[in-house]
Amino acid sequence: MLLAVLFANTDGNILIERFHGVPAEERLHWRSFLVKLGAENLRGAKNEELFVASHKSVYIVYTVLGDICIYVVGKDEDDELALAEVIFAITSCTKDACGKPPTERLFLDKYGKICLSLDEIVWQGMLENTEKERIKRLIRMKPPADV
Repeated sequence: MLLAVLFANTDGNILIERFHGVPAEERLHWRSFLVKLGAENLRGAKNEELFVASHKSVYIVYTVLGDICIYVVGKDEDDELALAEVIFAITSCTKDACGKPPTERLFLDKYGKICLSLDEIVWQGMLENTEKERIKRLIRMKPPADV
C-alpha cells in the first residue's frame, strides 16, 4: 500500500500531500521526517536522481524535480522498485503539465492539472495508472477549466 505522496519546495514547505491509511496524529511526524530527509540528501542532487530509504517494512523513494522535492512512501508489496515506478510516473506527468522541470511558481500555476494526474496515478493508496498517455487522456475528461 502506498502510504503517502508529498510534494515540497526546497525550503520544506508542503505543496501537495496525499496520505492513505496513515492516522491523522502520525501525519505531522511523517511530514517533518520526510522534509528533514530531503534537506539532508537532496541538496545538489540532479533532477530525477532517485534516493531510497527504508525502516522495517516501510520504504521511501524521493527525488528532486526542478525546485520541487517529491516523496513516495509505501509498505508491504510496494517496495522500493514499485515506488520507483510510481515516482517515475509522477515526475513524468509533472514535467508534462509544466512543460519542463518546474519552479515553485510554475508548479503552483499548474497545481490543478498536477493534482488530477496524481489522482489518476495513485487512488486510495493503490497504484492505478503509470502509462503517461492514458493518464493524459483520463485527465482531459475531468471538468476543471484549467486542464
